[in-house]
Amino acid sequence: MTDIGSESSAPAPAEEDAGETLATLRRLRSSIDNVDAALMYLLAERFKCTKQVGELKAEHGLAPSDPAREEQQIARLRQLAEDADLDPAFAEKWFNFVVAEVIRHHTAAADGR
Repeated sequence: MTDIGSESSAPAPAEEDAGETLATLRRLRSSIDNVDAALMYLLAERFKCTKQVGELKAEHGLAPSDPAREEQQIARLRQLAEDADLDPAFAEKWFNFVVAEVIRHHTAAADGR
């Protein structure tokens, strides 16, 4: 027989909520980690391609930077960002950051020839 005032072995609602919250947090962080890993591999693949572009430009005496292409890409990426419900300004900042690194690689390739 159980007394009305006795404690049960079931967790208190606050403990259950905390456990569920932590489990959800772990699941979401795991998803974030997977996306970050995919992004790193995609960036590596992108840089493999841009390295080949840099070598081709250097071989043919082309400028490391192509401002017209960059403007087209910015417009394209801003639209993709809007379609994906991502801040277009962030997409442009990201692209400018990546392009600065690409141009650095292209300049180094040109200097190496």
